[in-house]
Order: sequence, then C-alpha cells, then structure tokens
Amino acid sequence: MQRVVSFYEKLPRGSAPAVKAKGFFGRYQEKHFGKNPSAKPIIHVVALLVIIGYAQNYYFHLRHHKNNAH
Repeated sequence: MQRVVSFYEKLPRGSAPAVKAKGFFGRYQEKHFGKNPSAKPIIHVVALLVIIGYAQNYYFHLRHHKNNAH
C-alpha cells in the first residue's frame, strides 16, 4: 500500500497546463473557436467562395473578352 501512496504523492497537483496550438490551422482554431468564438470563420468562407467564383469566371469566360468584345 505504501508503494501506491508514494506513487500518487509524486504526481503533479492541480489542473493540467493548457496545450499550445501548433501550425496555422491550430492557431486559427484557437483564435476563432476558442474561449471567445466569433463569426469570422463564416465571413472567411464566404470571401473564399467569392474569390474562387471570380477566378473561375475569369478563367472560363472573362479572359476571352479581355481584348475583344463580342
């Protein structure tokens, strides 16, 4: 029984330290989904979709009208 008591006496007390996020997505998640969640990720997704949509429009349609109107 003394072995068990000595084992538990050596363990750290209190709550575990917070794990620091690593990498771009970890920091992004900690910043926007952590203690103070915000709606910025929704705005970021909408902006990304607008940029991708414009890029597709340019590639498949607008680039053909750059020098000649039809």
